[in-house]
Amino acid sequence: MKDLTQGSIVSHILNMAPPIVAGMITIMICQLVDLYFVAEIGGAAVAGVAAAGNAGFLINGFMQVLGVGTVALMSHAVGRKDRADASLIFNQAIVLSVLCGLLTLAVGAMLARPYMRSVAADEATVEAGTTFLLWLMPALALQFVTQVMGAALRATGIVRPTMLIQAFAVIINIALAPVLIAGWGTGHAFGVAGAGLASSIAVFLAVLMLLAYFQKVERYVGFVPSQWRPQLPQWMRILNVGLPAGGEFAIIFAWMGVIYYVLRDFGAAAQAGFGIGTRVLGLIQMPALAVALAAAPIVGQNFGAGNADRVRETFVKALAIATVVMIGFTILAQWKPGLLLAGFAEDREAMAVAVGFLQLVSLNLVVQGVTFTCHSTFQGLGNTKPVLLSATSRLLLYAVPAIWLSTRPGFAIEQVWYLSIATTTLQAVLSLWLLRREFRKRLAPLERKLSPEPMAAG
Repeated sequence: MKDLTQGSIVSHILNMAPPIVAGMITIMICQLVDLYFVAEIGGAAVAGVAAAGNAGFLINGFMQVLGVGTVALMSHAVGRKDRADASLIFNQAIVLSVLCGLLTLAVGAMLARPYMRSVAADEATVEAGTTFLLWLMPALALQFVTQVMGAALRATGIVRPTMLIQAFAVIINIALAPVLIAGWGTGHAFGVAGAGLASSIAVFLAVLMLLAYFQKVERYVGFVPSQWRPQLPQWMRILNVGLPAGGEFAIIFAWMGVIYYVLRDFGAAAQAGFGIGTRVLGLIQMPALAVALAAAPIVGQNFGAGNADRVRETFVKALAIATVVMIGFTILAQWKPGLLLAGFAEDREAMAVAVGFLQLVSLNLVVQGVTFTCHSTFQGLGNTKPVLLSATSRLLLYAVPAIWLSTRPGFAIEQVWYLSIATTTLQAVLSLWLLRREFRKRLAPLERKLSPEPMAAG
């Protein structure tokens, strides 16, 4: 366990962010490698995998329910020096993760094809996306457990083991991708099914490695079978913090679903280009997002310890670092968008859509960094309802005009990207206002406790 209530905040952020971003980037690279080999199958396969990946994003939102709740409550317990409560939260979150994984397998098997029919432009895309999703479901189910174990370590200030295990699993996935997708060395290509199978095998190995780490190395919290009996009050504590944050991912899923819907008339190439552009954009956002994620346990531990000044300082310094990072990537995306996108599609039309998307949407990278930092601070404070409010506002401000524009004569893809820029900026402004209000509500009582009592008049 690492005490984040002491020492340099910038040092804590800079020590935690690189392992976090390394783990995130390796996962994103893995997804891009899958797209690279799937691109050889054809545009419908790329569009199907990209659209199916949006369903995976929705399931990732449910994972975040457990991850965010675990980080917030455990970091508060660590800040209070309450190891017993930290252990109870961890073990109850593990029970919830197993139940969520089983539910994911069942629901995914039933809804994979109906979902693809609702968003895909043609039958070939439906078939490719459905096949990919069904083979990916074991990976998505197992990731609930890895999410909780990684969140528990992050709450205690430990991020390197999770990153190393993620990196190893991604290497396995990347090694398996050409073998299973394209048939390298075997002569038997599974196509899009191979992409899902490679991910499932890699995540299974990651679960085994994390279990071994907790059994052999981790000492602050561990598996306590006596704490596995379901305790509804503890589940409610986790869900009260985690559900609004997971709801944000559901909102983003809906937002991306709206984009796929309004792009349907432009064909599979447009959907494929958007899918590739979104993944590359996600990749260049990772460093700033990692800074924000590093800030959450620092905020949480200091809030649990009653140190309001360090909570404010963490937000300010994390925001400054994220802004510098995002400015750098904005310059790169404007200067060499083709370089970032090279090799991910043979279709010229799909690449043209991806380049246009990346050049325009990268203009609001800085305001996205503001939103990341605000939302991570809300998580550390243990109140994520404002996160859901700002995300919902963005969806409403985007979806209604986008659908309306798609029915108008002369509708162009660029209108979708301009609308995204405007609504993302409004979301950042709203998030800042909500965080300022949350600071007044939650930090002012802590500051009053630390203020000396006025002397009574003689």
